[in-house]
Parts: sequence; C-alpha cells; structure tokens
Amino acid sequence: MFNLILFGPPGSGKGTQSEKLIEKFGWIHLSTGDLLRKEIANATQLGLEAKAFIDKGQLVPDEVVIGMIGSALDANPNAKGFLFDGFPRTEAQAEALDALLAGKGSEITLVLALEVGEEELVARLLNRGLTSSRSDDRDENVIRKRLQEYHNKTAIVADYYAKFGKVARIKGEGTIDDIFQSLVAEIEAKQPA
Repeated sequence: MFNLILFGPPGSGKGTQSEKLIEKFGWIHLSTGDLLRKEIANATQLGLEAKAFIDKGQLVPDEVVIGMIGSALDANPNAKGFLFDGFPRTEAQAEALDALLAGKGSEITLVLALEVGEEELVARLLNRGLTSSRSDDRDENVIRKRLQEYHNKTAIVADYYAKFGKVARIKGEGTIDDIFQSLVAEIEAKQPA
C-alpha cells in the first residue's frame, strides 16, 4: 500500500495536484476536514466526541482524529493507497499516524512538499480571493500570517519525516502539468517495480 502525505502552503496548488494524483493512482483521499464532517454527519461515537469539542470552540484532540483515520483505513482494506491531506500537522500527530499505520502493517511511503515563493503564494491567494467566498483569501496580512503559521508547523513535520529519508521537495511553480509530472516522477521512484 502506498501512503503519501502531500504538503503545500495555502495557494500552492495542493488541492489541484491531490485530485490529479488520486485520479492517476486510484488512491483514497483522506482529508481530516472531510473525515470530521462525515463522522459528525453520521453521528458516530467519534463524530459526537469531535462535535462536542467543536461546539465549545476547541480543537479536536489528536486521539479523536487518529481514531477517525483508523476507521477510514479499516473501511478500505483493499485500497491501493491513501493520500493524506491536512494531516499530520505536528510531530506528535506524525508519530501517532506512524504508530497507527505500523499497527496495520503499513507506513508512510513518501512525503511530497510543494514549495512556492511567498510573493507568488500571496498573489495566487489574492487572485483566488476575487472569485472564492473565502474572506481569508482577500486580506494580505491574514494571508501572510497563514503562510507563517504553515511554515512554522509544517517544517517540523517535514524535518521529522526527513530523518527517515521520506521527504521530496517539489518546485510548485510552473504549469500544473509540469508540477504534476515532477510529483509523479517522485512517486514512481518510490513504487516497487
């Protein structure tokens, strides 16, 4: 099973590339936001726990999120692989994810980090803000704070996986297809022949 984490700051094209990778490789997209919404909508035990935290304005604890990921893995025993989106965001989450996967006889195969210059990201997000309903894509100061927050947290997770030789950094500037081909090349280099 191929387990991929795709990192990218807001505006890096991560969403676009995730869709293309899932279509090409037939993986299951595991977005923690989507998992939370699904578990809450289905009123599962984990969903009810998560909703209680969200209703109080608190972050959902890692154990609950890991439980949801475990449920998603169990629900897809014949999956070719999983693309993790939005998780892990901290070293503790990375360690918990590794432990969960190890318990299922698997591991993270590759971490791809899309790298885009800050000025390019700001320009992309401000442009996206013209057509999206997201208020956080319209204020340059908010965008810069989001980018700083991303770099502060993600750098730690990338460093964690780099210790195991699992991180590949990809230039996220250029055409969508050029970036996609760079991602595919890294993935294919890690797949067994």
